[in-house]
Amino acid sequence: MTRLLLVRHGESTWNALRQLQGQADAPLSDRGRRQAERLAGLVRSLAPARIVCSDLARTRETAEILGYASAVRDRRWREIDVGEWTAASLDDLRRDRPDAFAGWRAGTYTPPGGESWESFCARIGGALEELAGPAEETALVVTHGGVIRAACALLVGLQPSHIIPVGPASLTVIDLSPSPKLRAFNVSANGLELDAPD
Repeated sequence: MTRLLLVRHGESTWNALRQLQGQADAPLSDRGRRQAERLAGLVRSLAPARIVCSDLARTRETAEILGYASAVRDRRWREIDVGEWTAASLDDLRRDRPDAFAGWRAGTYTPPGGESWESFCARIGGALEELAGPAEETALVVTHGGVIRAACALLVGLQPSHIIPVGPASLTVIDLSPSPKLRAFNVSANGLELDAPD
């Protein structure tokens, strides 16, 4: 595999409400479906040969809208488990627990009952290793924002505290050969997302 395409799912119903979802199985919103439709042409133009997606509904539906209904489903590509923070309001967390929230974004704090950044990266690292294929192949993973941050940390050494959350229905591209390099980050059908939501 020489190139990895990472697509974050379109806006989910929980994203629209600004609720943290982690591994909760929220579907796409109508807006999220439109976002995925607008991104489809760009993704298809990059001709991925191998397509994988998280097994959660919002990623499966995004993959289908992109034109890849037969994408292999793999639960290792799920978002980080946020434990007791599942369904919490992002605005409330920022206001009431600013240090914990900043630590979680930086990978140094784990919500009660949640998955640590280290365990999460180990899970994503295993999925990345298994994804390796023929030398000239491009692989597409339809996944979640946290997964994209973990892949950037693992492959190109970007620490989570130095990476903004990617926007819904955005594309990140990592060239893997001869050595990993970040080619594109957080690109939507409308161009670069400078104000990426959580």
